[in-house]
Amino acid sequence: MKTVGIDAKGMHYTPLNQKIRAAVADGAEEIILDNVLGQRFIGDGLRGNVRIIINGVPGGDLGMFMSGPTCIIHGNAEHAPGNTMDSGMLVIHGSAGDAVAHSMRGGKVFVKNNIGYRGGIHMKQYEVDARPILVIGGTAHSFLGEYMAGGLVLVLGIGKEKAMTDRGIGSGIHGGEIVIRGEVDDYLLGVGAKKFEFTEADLERIAPIIKSFCEQFGYDPAEFLDTNYTRIGPASSRPFASKYVWE
Repeated sequence: MKTVGIDAKGMHYTPLNQKIRAAVADGAEEIILDNVLGQRFIGDGLRGNVRIIINGVPGGDLGMFMSGPTCIIHGNAEHAPGNTMDSGMLVIHGSAGDAVAHSMRGGKVFVKNNIGYRGGIHMKQYEVDARPILVIGGTAHSFLGEYMAGGLVLVLGIGKEKAMTDRGIGSGIHGGEIVIRGEVDDYLLGVGAKKFEFTEADLERIAPIIKSFCEQFGYDPAEFLDTNYTRIGPASSRPFASKYVWE
């Protein structure tokens, strides 16, 4: 395996990303970034199977428009990791900011701990092959899955008394699903969101995702392989139809 190391200490994000792109063009299979501190746009638009190890805290829009690579982040991440990502994987060994997986179109974002507001906003899906997946090990703040049009958001609530306590879950959702461990109080649901029974068939469907998440972070998947989940989806394909006047 061809591995390239880059020390990002004190480096502006533009030359850092130029170095990353040059390494990929030169055939690097693994890139190790040390001393990352707030540099934006890492991995944006990259294609192929390169593996990027990030030691530190990457800035906003990590992996935006990315198609294929895997980024392993040993630390937290700022806002909007996975923004409009096509495929590949982000594995964040910490927490992340607001708008995680914003408009994501495919691939996976795994966050070990918590995320901020509007996680999974406007995630979308194309048929069955391009299905974005966001898994949150801890909890998320308000408006999780807002305006979702496809894909899966899974909240495990590890170490929490309740996986979700913030309002606006699935506000404006018109596609996709939000699956939350344990019970979810009705008053936490956003406009247009509805709770559905979580069945054995649902568990069978998401079990591979749970196992993959647990493998990344060293958890025992057996703890999560039951039907103790709440499934949330759209009550209608047009949740705001009454807000418009048609002539």
